[in-house]
Amino acid sequence: MMTTLAGIDFSAPAHEVAAQLIGVTLLVGGVGGRIVETEAYDRDEPASHCYIGETARNFSMFGPPARSYVYQSHGIHWCLNFVCREAGHGAGVLIRALEPLADDDGLARMRARRGLDDVRLLCSGPGRLCQALGVTRAQNNLPLAEAPFLLLPRAREVAVLAGPRIGISKAVDLPWRFVEAGSRFLSKPMR
Repeated sequence: MMTTLAGIDFSAPAHEVAAQLIGVTLLVGGVGGRIVETEAYDRDEPASHCYIGETARNFSMFGPPARSYVYQSHGIHWCLNFVCREAGHGAGVLIRALEPLADDDGLARMRARRGLDDVRLLCSGPGRLCQALGVTRAQNNLPLAEAPFLLLPRAREVAVLAGPRIGISKAVDLPWRFVEAGSRFLSKPMR
């Protein structure tokens, strides 16, 4: 079983994987961009879907590393996570924002899916990102090493900032949100 992709060991703790994913290129069905914002979640902290144990909704988070976990937030938006740690542990990384690749075909597909032109808003938030990339529950529990997913290593070094996660009410002080310093594609500015 492959746990290393794009130079990242997905069997490592989620907060380490989350930081290392900044600058990695994510493509889903050939469409995507550079990851500029992530958040880590682990079964030992109450903001994680895994905190309550394995359920029908979160079972893939307890599977082997380097797989997808896709869930629906508030019954509206799909959210894409990458599973970390060993099978049975329950940890992952939420992919919060991408800087879209500047290829005409991919941008056109993302714009059509999102119904807008502003490249900055195409993938700036987990729900927007999934809509732009066409991610739904159909991509849940799939290996990240196989189509439709493709992860490419960082093309250059990036400065990574860490801070508290957003949109949660528990374990809010953990500095497990990671962003590319200076990126204009974040879901929200780093506080």
